Formats: sequence, C-alpha cells, structure tokens
Amino acid sequence: MSDLRVTVTVADHVATVTMVRGEKHNALDAWMFTGLRDAIAQVAADPAVRAVVLHGEGKSFCSGLDVASFMGGDSPISMDQLVDRGDGGLTNLAQQVAVGWLNDVPVPVIAAIHGNCFGGGMQIALGADIRIAAPDAKLSIMEIKWGLVPDMGITQTLPRLLPVDRAKELTFTGRQLSGEEAAAAGLVTRTAADPLAAALELAAEIASKSPSAIQHAKRLYDETWVSDDVAAALVLETDLQVELIGSKNQLAAVASVFTKQPGEFVDPERKQPATA
Repeated sequence: MSDLRVTVTVADHVATVTMVRGEKHNALDAWMFTGLRDAIAQVAADPAVRAVVLHGEGKSFCSGLDVASFMGGDSPISMDQLVDRGDGGLTNLAQQVAVGWLNDVPVPVIAAIHGNCFGGGMQIALGADIRIAAPDAKLSIMEIKWGLVPDMGITQTLPRLLPVDRAKELTFTGRQLSGEEAAAAGLVTRTAADPLAAALELAAEIASKSPSAIQHAKRLYDETWVSDDVAAALVLETDLQVELIGSKNQLAAVASVFTKQPGEFVDPERKQPATA
C-alpha cells in the first residue's frame, strides 16, 4: 500500500495541495491525515507561498472518514491516537487537518470542491478561508448518520458562516446540499463549473497583491470576526495598519498603482504555527 496521500506543488507563489486517493473519493485514512498535517506545516513555513488551493483528485473532494481503514489492523494510527491531544496540545490530529488551514497558514486557503464533500471532508473544507464548489457537488455534515457529532474543529469554523439554527438543522439531519444550495445557504463562497480552475485563478489574483497586506487582513478577520471584544478588534485594526503604512510592500503597492506594473513585493518571514 502506498502511503502517498497528499502532494504539494508551488508555482508563482501559489501552493496547490492535492489529496491523491481518488479511487476512494479521497476518504480519510491514517496516511491522509498525516499527509494533510504535513502539507499544512509545509505551506505554513514557506514564505514564498502567498495563497493555497486545496482540492481532491478524481471524482470527489473528500468523502469523509475511512472507518474501515482504522479497523483493518495495518493502520499506523489508531482511532484513539487520532483524537489524542498528547501533552495538552490545542488540537488533536483530526482537528489539526481542518483548523490548521485557518490557525497555522497565514495566507488565504481556497478549497475547490467537487463531487462528494462529506463529514470530515466537509470539516476540512470549512477550515479554508474561501470555498468554491461545483454546482452539482454534494456537501453534508454527515456525522449524525453514524450516531456521532462533528469533531474536527467545526466549533471554530462553522460559526463564521452560519447562524446557529441553520448549523443545527444541517447537523441534526445530515442533509445533503448541492453546491448551489450550499452557496445560497452561505456554506460555500460561490459556485463555478470548474472549481479548481476558478480557485487557481483567484489564488493567482491574491498572489499578485502585497503579501503583507493579505496576511494582515487574514489575521484581522480571523482574530475578530466572531469576537465580542470590540475594543481589542479596533485596536488590532490600527496596529496592523500602522505596521503596513510606509513599509516596503505598501510602497510597492502604491508604485504598482501609478506605474500599472506588477508590484515588486518581498515575502514576509513566517512565524511558528500556533497549533504546532
């Protein structure tokens, strides 16, 4: 059995992260979990990466947890280890592959969703900053089908998208939504006939902007969007803006406006991921 489950390619400041278990609709086995964890660490540490596109090969984005693979006896990780926090870590491995895109990767992450996006796959997609889905994609918070609750960081991702009554309805029923229905509900950002092409196009546009401003904007929203601390949010706006004004990348952005040429930006250094 090959343990290759996730590939990462970087070109023109865009990292494309691909789940490569297409014959199983990219279902999550132990190797997929560790592959996604390692991909998050890789793109988080690479200062040349200004945007990330996450997608699955084959017919689906990700069909959820491959329970049978953990029960088969040859899995390098048990179900108990999957949910173990070790020495008091912020996340377990199952949660890390979802919220790591949000907490650890300082640049925008765009999920390109097609085919099935169920259960754990749905929660991974929710960890992205932006979701572009095929109109006929199938999405579901499916854990209730198996008598379970969603536990891959959904408490940190879904509240940014839906009011609690809609979240409960989808969680209590496991109802499947098409990409179009998910977009109307606010579960995905928008639809596209070719979500991967649309995601790559958007990533390229983002990568052409000041990486300092993009990273500060992601931090601003991630730290304040569902916070009740109004004072702290307003202070953070100012603090981040002060860091940008007059910086090399901000001046490069201004020069780009006047010269109508691409900005000559410098990629900021990366800090240690918060959940490592």
